[in-house]
Amino acid sequence: MSIALSHRYTESLPADSERSRQPRIVEGAAYSFVDPDPVSQPRLLAWSTALGDSLGIARPSEDQDAWLQVLSGNTRWSGTSPYANCYGGHQFGQWAGQLGDGRAITLGEFVDRSGSIHELQLKGAGRTPYSRGADGRAVLRSSLREYLCSEAMHALGVPTTRALSLITTGDDVVRDMFYDGNPQAEPGAIVCRVAPSFLRLGTFELPASRGDTPLLRQLVDYSIEHHEPDIDHRDPDALFAWYEAICRRTARLIAEWTRVGFVHGVMNTDNLSIHGITIDYGPYGWLEPYEPGWTPNTTDAQTSRYCFGRQPAIAQWNLSRFGGALTHLTSDTERLEQCLASYAEEYEHASQAMFASKLGLVDLQSEARQQLLTDLFDLLSMTETDYTLFFRGLGAVPAERPGEAEPQAALMPAYYDPAALQGEVGQALRDWVARYQLEAKQQPDAVRQADMQRSNPLYVARNYLAQLAIDEAEQGRTEELHRLIQVLENPYTEQPGMERYAEKRPEWARHRAGCSALSCSS
Repeated sequence: MSIALSHRYTESLPADSERSRQPRIVEGAAYSFVDPDPVSQPRLLAWSTALGDSLGIARPSEDQDAWLQVLSGNTRWSGTSPYANCYGGHQFGQWAGQLGDGRAITLGEFVDRSGSIHELQLKGAGRTPYSRGADGRAVLRSSLREYLCSEAMHALGVPTTRALSLITTGDDVVRDMFYDGNPQAEPGAIVCRVAPSFLRLGTFELPASRGDTPLLRQLVDYSIEHHEPDIDHRDPDALFAWYEAICRRTARLIAEWTRVGFVHGVMNTDNLSIHGITIDYGPYGWLEPYEPGWTPNTTDAQTSRYCFGRQPAIAQWNLSRFGGALTHLTSDTERLEQCLASYAEEYEHASQAMFASKLGLVDLQSEARQQLLTDLFDLLSMTETDYTLFFRGLGAVPAERPGEAEPQAALMPAYYDPAALQGEVGQALRDWVARYQLEAKQQPDAVRQADMQRSNPLYVARNYLAQLAIDEAEQGRTEELHRLIQVLENPYTEQPGMERYAEKRPEWARHRAGCSALSCSS
């Protein structure tokens, strides 16, 4: 099989002069060359056919297939020089210094059938200079969740890294899942993720923190020249245009997260991409009962810094740290502040358009419609109400026949305690639905409902569904995983026989590990 390669990154940016895996501080370099650690018995668990086809890579057919060996780290593809990136970051609001790819190794840049260049990276491929004494491996549960959510987000239309393959290694990995002194041996796995690049805000923060302005300038110039087709890297204002572009697409990304109820869980600056795509699926979660203060990350349980309701503000804070790094390249801080201000402007515009779409309204320009949205959040907070199912059900509420009895019946599947609707909550719901119907009449029901179905998914990668697939996969069975992948490939379309994938979280999953909250442990 002939695969075209590119070497823009490694040819344009300086490499670490040392080639060992020994944990160390790496200075003056964007990356370190390092090969993946071999595994004993690779087995393909999941494969993205559409992504593989676009890259020109056929699904591995057997254990000794050449691509299976490459994607498990056992073989280096001819012409590639794998490497781990060097970067830093603010973690939970504090500067953490050098971080880097501690368990991710980029195989190289691959040119797809359309001529676009993608980086292929193996997560869980072994030790690197940035592993800080850890083993650089990943367990099946976290790898399956990353594969599943990457491809689910893509199907939802949310900008994201992609996942090409999920491979079990045949080797156990020891992890203390909740950091409580109870380490367990778990099956190891590797996910191959794909992106235009794996450059993050922290990539630029690290050299800035060290006063390494030449490397910072090289990284910025490279990023603009190779990843910003609408910006002339030779333009004196290219830096500002680039920073503003990153701010604006990050704002649009966060609005998309809000649209589908996604909570990243660990929005450190090293986990935000310059491309405005979702990256690093660690302890993520899906908003099930509407709760703005909910975070899926047990490490964040005390402060809820990265909870659903704070994601827009945290993204802005992260971008301000990024802008601070750029002050090493310009004295015009006022221009940088103007670029940062574009984040709030873009988020407001994207958020208003997004909620208008979710509600099936032409816009939210009137005071009555703005109040309708504000009151909806209060309504959703009155009793446990499933975020995904409420908006999906709202599309079935008729507006052209407001006199019909109980038009809110379509919303009943969203309520975790239907008995709560007998009193104050039920009256508030009826009052809100009546006001909604008056505003929704601006469009014929058929048009409005079709628009809402395109904005409000029926199927999302709920944590408890992922956990059920993990439970089976750890026993060597993949039927549930493949069924779930198939359902999530078409999240907006009703799929007969798959109703159980569109149900609210069951009571047994409320506090179960992996279903309610997760740790940063891999």
